[in-house]
Formats: sequence, structure tokens, C-alpha cells
Amino acid sequence: MLAALAACRTAALGGHVQLCSGCGHRQPQYNSCRNRHCPKCQSLAQHRWLEERKLRILPVHHFHVVFTLPAELRSLVLRNRRDLYALLFDAAAQSLLRLGLDPKRLGGLLGITAVLHTWTRDLNFHPHVHCVVTGGGLHPDSNRWVKTRPGYLFPVRVLGRLFRGKFLYGLRALYDAGGLRFGGSCQLLSDPRVFHELLEALYRKRWVVYSKPPFGGAEAVYAYLGRYTHRVGISNARLLHVDANTVRFRTRHERQATLSPPQFLRRLMLHVLPKGFVRIRHFGLLAPSNVQTRLQRCRQVLDVAAVLRESPPAASVASEPMAPDVPAYVLHYFRLTGIDLHQCPACGQRKVRFLPLERSRGPP
Repeated sequence: MLAALAACRTAALGGHVQLCSGCGHRQPQYNSCRNRHCPKCQSLAQHRWLEERKLRILPVHHFHVVFTLPAELRSLVLRNRRDLYALLFDAAAQSLLRLGLDPKRLGGLLGITAVLHTWTRDLNFHPHVHCVVTGGGLHPDSNRWVKTRPGYLFPVRVLGRLFRGKFLYGLRALYDAGGLRFGGSCQLLSDPRVFHELLEALYRKRWVVYSKPPFGGAEAVYAYLGRYTHRVGISNARLLHVDANTVRFRTRHERQATLSPPQFLRRLMLHVLPKGFVRIRHFGLLAPSNVQTRLQRCRQVLDVAAVLRESPPAASVASEPMAPDVPAYVLHYFRLTGIDLHQCPACGQRKVRFLPLERSRGPP
């Protein structure tokens, strides 16, 4: 992974030359590594994902709920990332769905998009899930939409207790089935007595669930999803200084952290996901099994077509680049972002040609 990030957008991966036939401006553009942990390669993937999501987001207010695992579990999660990340997703989603279906709370099936984050601003390990939750749900009779109270979803303490119970029940099941790996700082947990004591302590502890105020509408949901879905541990904009001995970057509230390069790389590697692991998941109305059935019924009940007719038309963008030698990805990038890579950054004319660049065999 680190090799891919180091080579990203350098001559090592090849690329092309942008040559303006109007003013002669020449600029090399190197290929991206496309690694999902790379801070430079998420923009186009983010726009593609958002285009797909726009067809499924309902025109209702949404809530932002965050589920966080306690610090006592972090070493065990590091040893069992795939299984315990999946358990974190399921415990959070099932807690929301259960309270949503409870007629005393809401009495409807919610729609949930959940995104896994594993970092703090200083890159320490801190697994938690951000959930975007519809402000209401489809009634079991499928004939009406049940709204939540304004500005209120569920009591966070009730949600926290339910989340705690579901996660610890699943953790105990994994332990009993021999599905957990131990080592390093969590080696003692392989002893059943020590593991039982940990569970008892965690059952007595209050687990943190945070519910933010609701979003105002679908546009606010898009903005939120764009910030969170494809975010990685650190962005280039937060890096302040890098040399052979130190890496300095911004953390929370404009504070700074300074690490040695090995420390910085070690923290960065804490947040590499297991191969093939899906970090954005959908539940309830947005689950793949419900997209063509219950979600479509919601759109009928809410009369989404009428909402769209009443909405102001989206601002139009310029016509697409039409030059015959423009690569397909340039057209796709323009459709998604409105940024015309065919336009010369020096003179502003749309006369940029894309010429091949030989791949370098040496270091970038």
C-alpha cells in the first residue's frame, strides 16, 4: 500500500502530456495509484458514488448518528479487524432498526447508510461508524410514511445500551466459536476467565453513541456524504512539514502533532482495511434487497416525482468537451464534477490535446 501511495501521480506510473495547441502550454499529468487509502485518489470515486446515491436518497430530513467502540476493545479489534469491523456495522445498524420498528418509538423501517472510520485527527486507532439515518420509516403495512419528531430520533442512552448488548453478544459468540485471534497486548484475553472479566466490565460501562441535529434536506445529506464516505486518515492539506526526521500535521482545533517518519507510517498503517472489506454499507430501506421493493414503495408514498417537480432546476453546466482526442475519463470527469480538463490553465482556450507520456523505469 505504501509503495502505491509513494508512486501515485509520479512518472513511475506513466501518464500523458497536456499540450495546448493555442498557446503551447505543456504540462505532464501522471497516473493515479487508485488505492482506496490514498488521499489523492478519492475525488472521482467520491463523485461516482454520490451520483449513484442521489437516485436513492429520499426527500426527508436525515440524522447523523455515531457509534464508537470503547478503548478497552481496540487491541482486540486490531487483531481481528475483518470480523469485528463487520460486527460493529451490524450492531449499530440492528440497534437503529430495532428501535425504529418498535411501535412505541417510531413503528417504521428506517433507511441507513453507514461509513466506517478508524482514526482520530492525530491518526490514533479509534474505530467508529457514522450512520446517516432517515428521519422516519415505512410503516409495516407499506402504505404510509411514519415521521420522527422534529430534531429527535431516539434516546442516545437507550441506543447505547442496545448497541452495547448486541456487540458484546456477537463478541461472545465469536469467542466461543474460536473465531478470535489473540497476541501482543491482548494475549491475556485468550484465558476464558480474563475474557469473561472484560465482558463484565464492558457491560457495566456506558457506551458512547452520539446523535447530531438532523440535516435540513437531501442537498445537506449529499454534502455530508461527500465529506465522509471517501475520507482517509489524513489529507495532504493537513501536512505542514515533512523532512527526514519529522512529520508535522494539523489535528483538531488547529493544534499540531509532530511524529518521526516511522511513527507516522505506523499510525497510517493502522487504518488500512482488510483486502476486499466494504467500508460503506446500507441497511433497512437502503439494503440491496429492498432497493427495488420497499424503497420504491417509499418513493410512491412520499410522491418523490411531485417533490422533484416543485424543486428548483439544477444549474446547468457548460457543454462537454468535444475534441476527438479527449480521453473517455476526461468526459466522465467533466460530467461528474463540471471541471473541464480540456481547457488550458494558461490561456483558458479549450484546445488541450492529450499526448502519451513514456513510463519511467527509475524512481519517481
